[in-house]
Amino acid sequence: MVSDRQRIKILQEKTGHTFIDHARLERALTHSSARPQSGSNYERLEFLGDRVLGLIIAEMLFAAFPDAPEGELSVRLNALVSAEGCASVADEIGLGDLIETGSDIKSLNDKRLLNVRADVIEALIATIYLDGGIEAARGFVLKYWEPRSRVSDAARRDAKTELQEWAHQQGKQQGKLQPVYRIVSRTGPDHEPVFVVEVAISGFQPATGTGRSKRIAEQDAAENLLHRQGVWQK
Repeated sequence: MVSDRQRIKILQEKTGHTFIDHARLERALTHSSARPQSGSNYERLEFLGDRVLGLIIAEMLFAAFPDAPEGELSVRLNALVSAEGCASVADEIGLGDLIETGSDIKSLNDKRLLNVRADVIEALIATIYLDGGIEAARGFVLKYWEPRSRVSDAARRDAKTELQEWAHQQGKQQGKLQPVYRIVSRTGPDHEPVFVVEVAISGFQPATGTGRSKRIAEQDAAENLLHRQGVWQK
């Protein structure tokens, strides 16, 4: 078990920020399964951090891609601030091992709990912002998100949009095709559900995906089908 002092030290090294309000940092690292009362966990901070992250990323992309149209900038921004994008940063700094949770959650490093890690990284951004203002938050965000903005698939559309357009292309020869999503199962406690969703397109084998929400599971299913059909490369 990592002590509070160790957590602060680790995060100060990873973020480059010296935290002022340690109680607020503790809330940013606390899941509702440990403290369900509003204001005692990361949920309010995550709300603010999401907006701060979006502003900094939008500003970064606007400067880095001066010739990109609005549509491309939106695709890039959506990919970078997505649950997957945020969780990848959380994983890079080892955040999953620093979050306080209830005893019913065994491991936050589980793929199914990706959304929790994404939420906490946003709460951490809010904590840095409230401590040191927009410049402090910008320093942290640029350190981890700017390299990700330059990868080859950063402008790739989300999986559901890509699958729908691919299905329409197939439909030119086979009649109108449309992905159809259905929930296969929902398990887990109310505060940490796990959805399994199937996506089906007439004439093709269905694919399934999992996620903490119906939306995330649908994206996962769409991505799995795109990979299987060779539309996207892993």
